Amino acid sequence: MEEPQEHNHNHHHHQPPKFSTSPLSPACVNCGGPCSFPPPPTQSQWSETSPPPAYRPIRSPAINLPPHTNSQAIILAPVPQSQKVPVISLPHSFQSPSKKIQSPDDIRKFINSDSSKHFLGFVVALSESIRTHKISDSCHESITLKKIVSVIEGLIHWIEEIPPVQQSSRYGNISYRTWHNRLVENSENLLLQFLPDNLKSSMVEIVPYFTDSFGNSSRIDYGTGHETNFAAWLYCLARMGIIEEVDYQAIVSRVFVKYIELMRKLQSVYNLEPAGSHGVWGLDDYHFLPFIFGSSQLIDHKYMKPKSIHNEDILENFSNEYMYLSCILFIKKVKKGLFAEHSPFVG
Repeated sequence: MEEPQEHNHNHHHHQPPKFSTSPLSPACVNCGGPCSFPPPPTQSQWSETSPPPAYRPIRSPAINLPPHTNSQAIILAPVPQSQKVPVISLPHSFQSPSKKIQSPDDIRKFINSDSSKHFLGFVVALSESIRTHKISDSCHESITLKKIVSVIEGLIHWIEEIPPVQQSSRYGNISYRTWHNRLVENSENLLLQFLPDNLKSSMVEIVPYFTDSFGNSSRIDYGTGHETNFAAWLYCLARMGIIEEVDYQAIVSRVFVKYIELMRKLQSVYNLEPAGSHGVWGLDDYHFLPFIFGSSQLIDHKYMKPKSIHNEDILENFSNEYMYLSCILFIKKVKKGLFAEHSPFVG
């Protein structure tokens, strides 16, 4: 067996084994050496009575190559950092939102844009604000946030006024359209309850984010894209200075928690179809952000551990204080079968 040969750059390759390697194998961008495991010997080298031994590559590839799979890309992706939200200066020209991402190249441009970094930084800052805190912990609650919570409570009350109709299909009760139409018709009046007079012109931009936060009335569905609209709506309020950093903990523990309460009731009463669900390969059919905020709550918790989600007593007694546990409890209530089978990414 030949000894590894050293190159004059910051990694080394071993000599390839004696059997041939594929001409399509990736090569090191620095020296041209092989950067992947060689393929196993072909079956033609072995007879039917003498099967090949278990193939075990003996030389590892270089590890400093760009990722070739989505999982590698996720692992190597930089973790978003919290950022201060840049507040706009008035007067400002507000614009009605429109779809700007039409291609994979548009996605790459958005990911590298300041808008993307600021929005993700806002979400991370919200997550950090709730770190180690229970939902019921005292925090600064501004009059504005109390009014927003009151608006969401009103939307919950509408569900009681608009009961589901009897229909044969399992998903998508058409009474949801009545609820959503009332939302659209009253959206401006709802936002005027806390919007300052000098920002009324922002309606053209923030109303679409608000109305798209609660599902799609045509498809009668709801998913993480709608949830993202709600986060974007909150981000717009932060950009306008309506909510500030001192409000962040209450945004999560009061506003967002009330929003999740509303959405779970809408999902249950009107049987909203999951929009864009990844099935067993996703965290949840409808939500993503409560897992982020909820995991932040449990960082360095003295007693709560990852395995605690399998303890029914813990879920029943603490789900009202910890969003992550609330997510697990809701999944167990709406899905049947073994938890490890229908929610392997969580369990």
